[in-house]
Amino acid sequence: MSMKINRTPIPFLALSLLAFIFALWAGLLRLGWQIPTPVSSLAMLHGPLMISGFLGALIALERVVALKIRWMYGVPLLAATGWLVSLLVQNQPFGPILLTAASLGGVVILGHIVRREFALHAVVMFLGSLAWLLGNILWLTGSAIFQVVFWWQAFLILTICGERLELNRVLKPSRRQQNIFAAVAFVFIAGVIVTLFNLQLGTRLSGLGMLALAVWSVPNDIAWRNLRHRLPLTRYIAWCLALGFLWMGTGGAINLVYGAQAAGPRYDAALHAVFVGFVISMIFGHAPIIFPALLGVPINFQKSFYIHLTLLHISLALRLAGDLANQFTVRMWGGLLNEVAILLFLGMTIYSVSRSLKQDSVFKHTF
Repeated sequence: MSMKINRTPIPFLALSLLAFIFALWAGLLRLGWQIPTPVSSLAMLHGPLMISGFLGALIALERVVALKIRWMYGVPLLAATGWLVSLLVQNQPFGPILLTAASLGGVVILGHIVRREFALHAVVMFLGSLAWLLGNILWLTGSAIFQVVFWWQAFLILTICGERLELNRVLKPSRRQQNIFAAVAFVFIAGVIVTLFNLQLGTRLSGLGMLALAVWSVPNDIAWRNLRHRLPLTRYIAWCLALGFLWMGTGGAINLVYGAQAAGPRYDAALHAVFVGFVISMIFGHAPIIFPALLGVPINFQKSFYIHLTLLHISLALRLAGDLANQFTVRMWGGLLNEVAILLFLGMTIYSVSRSLKQDSVFKHTF
């Protein structure tokens, strides 16, 4: 039977992936690699491109497709326009304004979801969208990135943990476990808010929250039970998610032990344990779910998917070892291999989708 392909999201998805490529390019510049740059400000746009241009747009797009409300496509459109303007029009606030408007649209989408279903997971994701908006407002108004990044981090952690809570309803977590989750999330959110007034205390409190969220996942997230699942794709997804939780706990522990860092190797370690180890690993794991939902095209699982997953985590361990040992060259190579793993993932995913499309085309011509 021929699959029904949804082509509407393709331009938005392509623009968000293009933002991802530029964000990776900017990441190499920030690591110290001497490579050409199309614009002088690219390195400084690493965070906004990754958070709003790619992840914010992709998360919004996924929700728009699920809700089937066409005007909401304005949110990923604002994000795409915002990162392009930020890249092309330097020293002007037009791009950041558009990206902030996109995050406001994200709050509207989550508000709609909460009105439809008032549940703990929806409220947590709504708070995540608020963190995205507040982080962008801080960035727009000139706050330092080392302060803004807590809010961008909260956006992704609360969004992903909220989604995991929703997906884990199959386990029927007890009211006690849900209350523990809510309390831990409150500690994390409180820490992020406190960073505005006391950076050291807020950093350690948010780190405690991240560590506790990772620990909470062990008995309550189905990923840990699926590590030996009989289905290869389910098992692969489980490994992506479990490793992601371990890195979130690692990032939390670094914040808890070392406190706030404005720059330097410990700052790099704390940030990328979460943004690479947790977030990117979660993307690896959710891609086989997200792409079929967006495009109506299945992902053909290959054992070779473990290549980019393994490389991501080994290279991140290398990067953090370089950070904590203050070995700049080790950090640079670890970061470069992080990006190689991500590019392998993109290549394998695009190849898998194209194979599905080709098989569908052959089916149509045959019948």
